[in-house]
Amino acid sequence: MSKQQYRSKMGIISEILGATMDGGKDGTMISSISRRTNLSHCALTENCQKLIDAGMVQSTNNTRNHIFIITEKGIQFFRELQKFIEIARLVQMRF
Repeated sequence: MSKQQYRSKMGIISEILGATMDGGKDGTMISSISRRTNLSHCALTENCQKLIDAGMVQSTNNTRNHIFIITEKGIQFFRELQKFIEIARLVQMRF
């Protein structure tokens, strides 16, 4: 039996940005991001607030839902992060 590997903060941020990016210009509902990233609403809200503070994600409310939209800065960061993750995997580094 192998020990389960937990996700790092960077891994979680990458998953949130990826889920948000898939929403495009219309954004993604918080519940959709929560399901995709397997994070509780509370944990997701905390991480999204960090991304909002960093200018990588914008938050908005439509008539019924809380929506997150990735910014251009967030897209650029996500792309660079994906390059780093790929290199980290090649050298078998846990990120």
